[in-house]
Amino acid sequence: MHDFLIKELNNTNIETELKNIGFDTTYCKKACAKFEYKNIKIFDLTVAQANILKQTALSVGADCGTHKEVITGKKEISSCILGGSLSQLKKIAHKLQSQPFKLKKLSEQILSIIETTPQNRTKIVGVLNLTNDSFSDGGNYFKKEDAIQHLNQLIQDGADIIDIGAESTKPYSKEIPAFQQLEKIIPILEYIKSNNINIPISIDTRSAEVAQKCIALGANIINDVSGLDFDSEMTNLIKNNPQIKIIIQHSKGTPEVMQDDTNYDNLMDDIFLTLNKKVNNAIKKGIKKEQIIIDPGLGFGKSKEQNLEIIKRWQEFKTIGCPIMLGLSRKSLLGMETSTNEEKDLYTLALNSILINQNIDYVRVHNVKTHKTLQNILK
Repeated sequence: MHDFLIKELNNTNIETELKNIGFDTTYCKKACAKFEYKNIKIFDLTVAQANILKQTALSVGADCGTHKEVITGKKEISSCILGGSLSQLKKIAHKLQSQPFKLKKLSEQILSIIETTPQNRTKIVGVLNLTNDSFSDGGNYFKKEDAIQHLNQLIQDGADIIDIGAESTKPYSKEIPAFQQLEKIIPILEYIKSNNINIPISIDTRSAEVAQKCIALGANIINDVSGLDFDSEMTNLIKNNPQIKIIIQHSKGTPEVMQDDTNYDNLMDDIFLTLNKKVNNAIKKGIKKEQIIIDPGLGFGKSKEQNLEIIKRWQEFKTIGCPIMLGLSRKSLLGMETSTNEEKDLYTLALNSILINQNIDYVRVHNVKTHKTLQNILK
């Protein structure tokens, strides 16, 4: 009796695998769509929309999970899970274009997921904390000369962006007035300008006053951990400065209270829907979508287990349509509260290596050098 020899393929380059077995090279690229699968969650469809989607999926050999009462009409609204190969999903999308109930719009959104272009190399965002109480390096760069030395080191180590902050937003930290933040940040920005240092600068602040003065001094990005909730003037400021990017982060409340309640009905859905709403609201108020970067907010109102779940499933936020940043560097999710920063950096690098290999848009880190070394190994 002959035993079959079987191996599961985890290589994402299915085109290479097909060529290795002698598959027809003239059809290889087109065939790849039949071997790559996606599961898509579509929120809040009507009964008519859900039934049409399900029947369309079945007609091409794919499937669509709906609420059990959709078929009876007893359930008015249902979210759906649509699953199939890229080839099947494309066929479904084309069939939906001729369907009623606004399903042509759904068709366009499904096609946008399938036809995404390859992402650029991950940008390494180096952290420069000018605080005396940040969770990992508070006080290390509180003096101007120490901050400037570290700034130059981050640049030398290969940072793509420098993220400067003068207000700790670790759990249970208190608000720092704008004037105190500016006392620390302005000398650094003036140093950058006077020395013609050409590197994008991000300012980690919730304050529109701080953001405005930093933009005037050359800042390129505002990193608002409140997701535009803290200061009502921040949205107008970003709208009136279309050259500036804004990082909209998910946070469950302010730093003072965010860790008091880490309960979610559905962690990934709740964060996804909140970020999507924030992005849409920002666009409605005049901010351009190309200005927006989103951050699921590791450590901001999440437990260790929840943070790790976000890291595993970060790609689910791609369909919001904005670049994605994650910052896990030295955070408590590592479970290393008593370890040295050098030890934390090793495990930070281990987790970030997964994200970099998956081409996440930005990672925010304290140790730039190790991450740039990793990037050079992987390229």
